[in-house]
Amino acid sequence: MPPEERPDRIALLRAHTLHVTPQRLAVLGALSAAPHSTADDIYRHVLGRLGTVSRQAVYDALAALTDRGLLRRIEPAGSPARYEDRVGDNHHHLVCRTCGRMVDVDCAVGEAPCLAPADGAGYEIDEAEVIYWGRCADCAAARTLAENTPKQERDRRV
Repeated sequence: MPPEERPDRIALLRAHTLHVTPQRLAVLGALSAAPHSTADDIYRHVLGRLGTVSRQAVYDALAALTDRGLLRRIEPAGSPARYEDRVGDNHHHLVCRTCGRMVDVDCAVGEAPCLAPADGAGYEIDEAEVIYWGRCADCAAARTLAENTPKQERDRRV
């Protein structure tokens, strides 16, 4: 049985009253293997698994899975939307400004929504979405190295 056809994924789709299709199973498999992927990343993964699939079929699967709460769509400013299969726990994200790497970070202060505005304007708030921006360890180290390398040596490398 191919990895995307795992019984737990099939049961998950059925429990959310979704038809079990190769595209949906492959999308779930792609996000299990590589959380925070873009739609294009997922499409390439699914294409590699199934051999033939339309980009629209992958977008449709992403939409259906997101609408049913099986996937979460994350939209960092200045970046394409990304998807993940970690849902329902109101966690947050760290994004590297240099390479774009994204990782999960647990809720800042306790249970969902874990952050509350000073004035909720009458809303019933159930989630807070926080994106922390900075540089990952690899990019920070590379930047420090570049800043500490004499200009003559940097020019020689070019």
